Amino acid sequence: MLLKNFKDNVIETKNLDFKTIIQDVSFEIRRGDYAAIIGPNGGGKSTLVKLILGLIPHDNGVIKLFGQAPSLGSLKKIGYVSQGIAKLDENFPISVHEVIKLGLIANKSLFSRITKNDLARIDHVLTKMNIQDLKDAKISELSGGQRQRVMIAKALVNQPQILILDEPNTGVDKQSQINFYALLKDLNHNENITILFITHDLGVIVDDINKVLCINQTLLACHDPRQIYHSEQLNQLYGVDAHMVCHHH
Repeated sequence: MLLKNFKDNVIETKNLDFKTIIQDVSFEIRRGDYAAIIGPNGGGKSTLVKLILGLIPHDNGVIKLFGQAPSLGSLKKIGYVSQGIAKLDENFPISVHEVIKLGLIANKSLFSRITKNDLARIDHVLTKMNIQDLKDAKISELSGGQRQRVMIAKALVNQPQILILDEPNTGVDKQSQINFYALLKDLNHNENITILFITHDLGVIVDDINKVLCINQTLLACHDPRQIYHSEQLNQLYGVDAHMVCHHH
């Protein structure tokens, strides 16, 4: 196992605002963190992730990546898996290998060629995700769990230091979800990848993660996930009489 270095913040926001969706959000993600974002639908979770990634501009406040203002160089150190992994156009003809190759092309200049080293990295993530036998399969032919692994491979092919995932389990069967959480734990513990992901399944992974961000327009809490068992915090987050039920696997 690699030793984690918790000396520096890799993501930091301070007094972050975006329209009426995100208000005065301040938090830190340290190198090696395994952090979850939870909150109600429409509470601003996906918007917060898009702000961090520079996909939309923030109105006020500060965002820092690796201790500095976001730049092309720092964004290249982040792998991103968006929502809707299981939903693809059935007529989309691209292969698994081509999808993962797109992850490399995104960080290359316009006229750069795919090198032998690039192809070796594609083979590495195919093996890491246990999908090497699907290399030539069409992405539209795969199950939701298989597509999930392909999209994570695409995010990992550039060897990111941070992996950000936006509800990647939507539309994915239960066994694939279990395998997915085991994979994230492995990436965090054994490859020292900092992970930040949006989820509704906090009870499933509460024993694995080390930080939870509770978002409902603003940051209601940012602390050890076991503290979220207090139902008054869930009540504040979701606006209902809520209780945590933990599922162990």
